[in-house]
Amino acid sequence: QVQLVESGGGLVQAGGSLRLSCVDSGRTFSSYAMGWFRQAPGKERAFVAAISYTGGTTLYADSVKGRFTISRDNAKNTIYLEMNSLKPEDTAVYSCAVARYPRLLSRDTLQYDYWGQGTQVTVSS
Repeated sequence: QVQLVESGGGLVQAGGSLRLSCVDSGRTFSSYAMGWFRQAPGKERAFVAAISYTGGTTLYADSVKGRFTISRDNAKNTIYLEMNSLKPEDTAVYSCAVARYPRLLSRDTLQYDYWGQGTQVTVSS
């Protein structure tokens, strides 16, 4: 059974940085793409970034491109989201997810079938 646990969220001032981590247990981690998504109050869950199973290909939402970096360490079954130059509009609950099929890389939430509980990121102005 897959279990995803995120950490690293918190309160930060605008312009600051945070690094989120997501540990995956229970499946062949290295065979699946992983993604980060976020949900702000009153809004739908939105794609942030995704990384292929090898780590060689990444996708980003336009709103975070150039500020956020996704990476993975398959030896540790962990993905990361390095967030720099944070803005108040980045405030949300951030969740990691595992792709539905091996080697599938997507921005679509429907292509992910296991989700973590999420970690709160709050950026003050």
